[in-house]
Amino acid sequence: MSNTPNDSFVPATKLGRVANFVDSRTGGSAMVKEFGRKIFPDHWSFMFGEVALYSFVILLLSGTFLTFFFDPSMAETHYNGSFVQLKGVEMSVAYQSSLDISFDIRGGLFMRQVHHWAALMFVASVSVHMLRVFFTGAFRRPRELNWVVGGVLLVLAMAAGFTGYSLPDDLLSGNGLRIIDGVIKSIPIVGTYISLFLFGGEFPGTDIIGRLYVLHILLVPAIILLMIVIHLFMVVVHKHTQYPGPGRTNENVVGFPVGPVYAAKAGGFFFIVFGIIAVLAGFFTINPIWNYGPYDPSPVSAGTQPDWYIGWVDGALRLMPGVLGDFSFERNVRFPWGANTFVLNVLLPALGPALLILGLLFTWPWIERWVTKDNREHHVLDRPRNAPFRTAVGVAGFIFYCTLWAAASSDLIATHFRVSLNDVTYWLRALFFLGPILGFIITQRVCLSLQRKDREIVLHGRETGRLVRLPHGEYQEMHEALDPYKRHRLVHFNSYEVIPATPDIDGNLTLKEKLRGRLSRLFFEDRVLPVTPAELEAAHHGHAAEVESAGSHKAIGH
Repeated sequence: MSNTPNDSFVPATKLGRVANFVDSRTGGSAMVKEFGRKIFPDHWSFMFGEVALYSFVILLLSGTFLTFFFDPSMAETHYNGSFVQLKGVEMSVAYQSSLDISFDIRGGLFMRQVHHWAALMFVASVSVHMLRVFFTGAFRRPRELNWVVGGVLLVLAMAAGFTGYSLPDDLLSGNGLRIIDGVIKSIPIVGTYISLFLFGGEFPGTDIIGRLYVLHILLVPAIILLMIVIHLFMVVVHKHTQYPGPGRTNENVVGFPVGPVYAAKAGGFFFIVFGIIAVLAGFFTINPIWNYGPYDPSPVSAGTQPDWYIGWVDGALRLMPGVLGDFSFERNVRFPWGANTFVLNVLLPALGPALLILGLLFTWPWIERWVTKDNREHHVLDRPRNAPFRTAVGVAGFIFYCTLWAAASSDLIATHFRVSLNDVTYWLRALFFLGPILGFIITQRVCLSLQRKDREIVLHGRETGRLVRLPHGEYQEMHEALDPYKRHRLVHFNSYEVIPATPDIDGNLTLKEKLRGRLSRLFFEDRVLPVTPAELEAAHHGHAAEVESAGSHKAIGH
């Protein structure tokens, strides 16, 4: 038997020898080599996902620091720390430890602020990233499941933010928990029991802070981390989407490899994100719990609202009327075991908008695929203007959310602008119904107008602003032909047609197929056709006016 080693390579440096030792036993170099060769396209809108990832890393680092000093106990104590205005005040141990972190732990207040700003940045970047994916159609096959993972991440981000926001046990966070308690109790039959279990008795109970603490530092972050790993794994498996352009197809990716170009840029971008959050934390106070005092169920602070990502639920509760004419939203329903009260003016606004938005969010990839009957793989993104219906739906949903968000500050709007609170509420109620409709109509018209403008630019060229006088005295503006790169972006896109309802193999027209046909007409009845090569050739021979009028659908007037 020979004792000659199989691997004759001996690294020259100590670090190299360690790396070679690990690689020879794990085979990690093949994985690193494969991942390092992965190509990622370069576009500024892809950075929102990176901001979310880096914000989460900062959340983990700052949260670990805070965990060392925070005590999630609701036991009563008397404050004897550095903040003089609250000396001797009775409060929970959780609130006292939050004050100690802010005033007695070196760097504690800065880390609290970093954690809070990073949380806001995380939810905001996930939200904007999801909007970018929706408007560009990046959720289509094969990325439907990754879209669902992103939706779960968004819900978990809001859950992590709310559980952390409630931990200090101050007056503001306690009022937020009181609202949650009311929503839970409005659930028919089982709501009261859920509330008693969650709070450890009648509100505020003695267990809620400890239970939220477990959720905030253990369960929710672990699931978020799992979702991030799944999301990144799917990005690598499916390859990254890219914006349309010459040479960019569903079979390739035009961009830079992970190593060393993308890795270096990503590392630098992480420190930029960290620096921005540090500047915000160092110069802008957020959630000054010492101004609110410990939680007491009796007082309610005026002019307060939760963080923006939870405010839309509060706004829905504010907009909901208690009665509508003679109809009361509080109904007593008799069951065999007795009467139960259905508090619909709390249950409907708390759960209705959330179920509507999240239901559409999670099911939209399958709805669009069903309506279009398009089961192809899509790796090239849409320009939002080239999908007018989808873009209009997204804007309508955004206006719907922002209306509820604004309603959470209805009292501040009334006091700052010195108008009646009732008038603000009435206008916001009207905007709740009319805003999404108007937003949908206007956005769809704008997208179609932009498509017509793109068509005109392709056929006539770009306006140069130069006027030329012809020999017979006529003045004309000179147009410059587009370069191939810009022209490709304006003429190569998916243009879906209306697919009428079709009978099945037995010749029957089902209700489901009739509904799909109506939705297809709603989606694509108004559209502008892309310029065809024949039309482009005709335009170059001086027939641009004729082909422009022939290229638009009959429903698009000129």
